[in-house]
Amino acid sequence: MSTAAPNVMKLAEALVLRADSQRRIEQLRERLKFSALVQEGDRPPEDPQTLLAELDRLLTQLAVLIAHINRTNSQTPLGNYGSLTEALAQRDVLKLRYSVLKSAADAASRRIDHYSRSEIRNVATVDVASLRQQTDRLAQQFRELDTAIQGANWVTDLLT
Repeated sequence: MSTAAPNVMKLAEALVLRADSQRRIEQLRERLKFSALVQEGDRPPEDPQTLLAELDRLLTQLAVLIAHINRTNSQTPLGNYGSLTEALAQRDVLKLRYSVLKSAADAASRRIDHYSRSEIRNVATVDVASLRQQTDRLAQQFRELDTAIQGANWVTDLLT
């Protein structure tokens, strides 16, 4: 009689499995496109019904996996960030804020060469140095938060 503990999956493993499932589903999409229509008298490269059955199996598995991941994220605390779900939302917003501010700083710092005095002169309407400082701080906050999230992923058991 075996007394081994049941195999518990870590959240990080489930995230890897989710990404793999999504990749495999995209591959099936492409394979189905090549097998969905053939010239009369030709045979498809693969049986579309077999591909559709595999797609259905993977999508069902993915739905269950996503539900477990979401449940785990919502019920796992991550220090001052709240739950993992809240931390993920904060990370997404940090990334978006960084991207927008960086784009604004890049646009304002574009150099336009002028060849004559009659050309229209462009001037920056934002403080580029200040935006660059903000983006540096945001990048650091993002890295710290992302590191905390990744660490939690490897020590947190997936809730089922």
